[in-house]
Amino acid sequence: MTAQKLKYSTEELLANATDLLKKIIATPSLSKDEYDVSLVIEAFFHQKNIPTKRQKNNIWAVNQFFDETKPSILLNTHHDTVKPNKAFTMDPFIPVEKDGKIFGLGSNDAGASLVSMIQVFLHFYAEENLSHNLIIALTAEEEISGTEGIDMLFPLLPNVELAIVGEPTQMNLAIAEKGLLVIDGEMTGTASHAAHPNDDNAIVKTLADLQHILNYKFPKISPYLGEVKVTLSVLNAGTQHNVVPEKCNFTLDVRVTDEYTNHEVFDIIQSEMKSKLTARSFRLNSSRIAENHPVVQAGLDIGRTTYGSPTSSDQAIIPCTSVKIGPGDSKRSHTADEFIYISEIKEGIEIYIKILEKIL
Repeated sequence: MTAQKLKYSTEELLANATDLLKKIIATPSLSKDEYDVSLVIEAFFHQKNIPTKRQKNNIWAVNQFFDETKPSILLNTHHDTVKPNKAFTMDPFIPVEKDGKIFGLGSNDAGASLVSMIQVFLHFYAEENLSHNLIIALTAEEEISGTEGIDMLFPLLPNVELAIVGEPTQMNLAIAEKGLLVIDGEMTGTASHAAHPNDDNAIVKTLADLQHILNYKFPKISPYLGEVKVTLSVLNAGTQHNVVPEKCNFTLDVRVTDEYTNHEVFDIIQSEMKSKLTARSFRLNSSRIAENHPVVQAGLDIGRTTYGSPTSSDQAIIPCTSVKIGPGDSKRSHTADEFIYISEIKEGIEIYIKILEKIL
């Protein structure tokens, strides 16, 4: 099969992208419920006579002149979304184009990256004699760090040397990303009537323990990502005003820098606390790409900047060198009345192409 056209103008690519984004917004795709949106994505490729492969709700394709002797560059982003914010003033699943913006759930995170990457793949699809193969993977369960997205698909992808991960970065290069470690804690004490003295109050002990770890400074500071950040996000104890509970439970959200592994950070936190701690997972690690890597240099050459990202993405579970870059602004992610500027999609397509032209 061959693509319908060898080359598409920027205007055609942008029109493709905005039309596809509206269809995606109109197709609810909450994490673990992405089958319908995967059909929309498949249909776009098939309309362009590009064959695709599927694993569960993950859709992927390779360039027309794929050569198994060459290394591959992966374009990857996700098609799942979080649940719509309750503060939405419009229907999150009805795309609205207004004032140069497209509104709708997932428009910014990461619909704009997805439709831009698809157009970039279309641009290079029928190119002969590329230095690398080009693979595109549109994957599920990113928003819940699930196991049936890129984590499941990556071992099937041939010879991936570099992954370009699409997330809203204003088309600057996130060359480092914090990992995520979620820790559940429990402090036990002695249950009693609130009217009597109790020197073994689980809540009081927990508060002291938490105050200590929240003030703790990890010795190593990353030049890219700064300090490890520990945040108390959940605290539960007690059911009655006159009963001191026997235990207090809490959850810590820990953003880990490239100076530590998740295991190292967990061990340090446990050594500093008296509560019993349990990590939910150690798999979402921090990442970093060298500033002298060709893809980073390609971005710098066309005027983009580099930075360290405090937010996590599927980059955390991709086991090869990777960089995060995409249209949109991370501050708009998961917000009410989420939107993307159409000009940002156009810029995304153009910048992705310029970067890849320098390394393919």
